[in-house]
Amino acid sequence: MTNKKINFGAGPAKIPEAVMEKAAREFLVYGNSGVSILEMSHRSADFTAIIKEAEKLMREEMSIPNEFEVLFMQGGGTGQFAAIPMNIGRGKTSADYAVTGTWSDKAAKEAEKYIDIHKVFTPTKPYVTIPAYNSWERSKDAAYLYYCSNETVHGIEFHTPPETHADVPLVADISSNFLSRPFDFTGHGIVFGGTQKNLGAAGLTVALVRKDLIGHENRHCPSILSYKEMHANNSVYNTPSVYGIYITKLVLEWIRDGGGVDKLFATNQEKSRLVYDVIDSSNGYFSCPVDAGHRSHMNVPFRIGGGDEALEATFLKGATERGMIGLKGHRSVGGIRASLYNAVTLEETRALVDYMNEFEAANRK
Repeated sequence: MTNKKINFGAGPAKIPEAVMEKAAREFLVYGNSGVSILEMSHRSADFTAIIKEAEKLMREEMSIPNEFEVLFMQGGGTGQFAAIPMNIGRGKTSADYAVTGTWSDKAAKEAEKYIDIHKVFTPTKPYVTIPAYNSWERSKDAAYLYYCSNETVHGIEFHTPPETHADVPLVADISSNFLSRPFDFTGHGIVFGGTQKNLGAAGLTVALVRKDLIGHENRHCPSILSYKEMHANNSVYNTPSVYGIYITKLVLEWIRDGGGVDKLFATNQEKSRLVYDVIDSSNGYFSCPVDAGHRSHMNVPFRIGGGDEALEATFLKGATERGMIGLKGHRSVGGIRASLYNAVTLEETRALVDYMNEFEAANRK
């Protein structure tokens, strides 16, 4: 492990070392099965035990209310952009969307193929904030109100859920802050996310769906995106992401054994505070464009020297030489982005902070 890098990538992202080590030990032969997880039938007793344990751990660690079903699906979060309007349109003509960044914008554009979209406020670029809830124009007749809990590209996070009308369920994309903090299910109908940032490997999507919203899919909904079919078949309608579910089970065990989501949240707050403190104390040398009240604990975007691309390239080169990777900002916004997901340690975050301070001292004019 001497060549192991510090991975600040936005996803697929770092998986805890303890999880990787256990997966490595069990890779060739799982338990008494005589085969690898990769070779295991998705209808075997061994895999049935794995998926049931993954669901149990998910419910326990996230405190999922009993009125929600846990569905292990495929297609990534992007697949859910289509699945949601096809499953819970319920004959209504429109859905409300809060567009606060790239991913909620993509979700709205995909949903337009299946339902009329009403944006509750006019999005403004660059994305740097979340408008006050009392300024939102929400419809009482909307099928649902959709929001992205954490915009990975722009580093904008909802620290409290949006307000909604009583009969309009909230739909939350939590792909990049899944189990990074306690989650309030009040008012929600669907909570979903890909696992490749905080919960394991790419290829698995977890959808938490309120029971009363299951069974309303329209006739065009593919079976693999149907909540009704997935629930009726215990997430094994077709061959699921067997290894992905196994890795997520291991990550959930790691979360449990490490003290649970409250402990993770405290650590995540400290990690992001360390980075933001360097940015805010640099007198503009480092700058984060996001409104301070909506800064993400998971994804910290920043520019150097007012957006000096040559200086930023030098920073990235130096980071790579120090064993830090994944810091280049998304291609649509540029700059630097540090993703501080659950598996990133305080020590690794401090290494980045030390480098930022050293870089400023050496390069500030």
